[in-house]
Amino acid sequence: MKISIYIATSNAHKLREFSEMFRGAGLDCEVRGAGDVVGYEAPEENGLSFEENALIKADALKKLAPAHAYVMADDSGLVVDALDGAPGIYSARYAKAFGSDADLKNNEKLLKDLADVPDEERTARFVCAIALICPNNAVKIFEGKIEGVINRGEAGANGFGYDPLFYLPERGMTTAELDSAEKNKISHRGQAFRKLAEFLKSQQE
Repeated sequence: MKISIYIATSNAHKLREFSEMFRGAGLDCEVRGAGDVVGYEAPEENGLSFEENALIKADALKKLAPAHAYVMADDSGLVVDALDGAPGIYSARYAKAFGSDADLKNNEKLLKDLADVPDEERTARFVCAIALICPNNAVKIFEGKIEGVINRGEAGANGFGYDPLFYLPERGMTTAELDSAEKNKISHRGQAFRKLAEFLKSQQE
């Protein structure tokens, strides 16, 4: 039985990543984004954690999505040790910039804030929480994370957000230099997604 999934995002990059993950997991899903739901407006993300913000977004979309559909939302961000966990849940609006140059401004601010931090203290992790609301309104939370360090300059074009700055020492490259299949396999979002996929497969059995 085909599962209908609505994802609470208008981010084309994120929607494409998730669509690729669903196909790669072998799930028979009809995937749609927030733009396919008439009247949806992104809610204020005023939670205090990735989990809370993911659930806020999923809940807002669930109210408008078809009753038979699963609704999911993720909240993810970069946690930098030398910045006491910043930008954290404010990752997307770290530089208070919006629009097409937001990623560039966020990365510029991060590099500036870490300019005097030595390499060995530039440790960081990407964290992802996915909230899933089932047709019966049951709520599931799935989490993932990946460890790395913040590079001193951007490298790679296969990614978005902080990917060009997030360096993986064991691979000798940033997450923006990974191909899509490898990135989806090891990323924080990929890890959380695999837990989600296992749950959805159990619902299809």
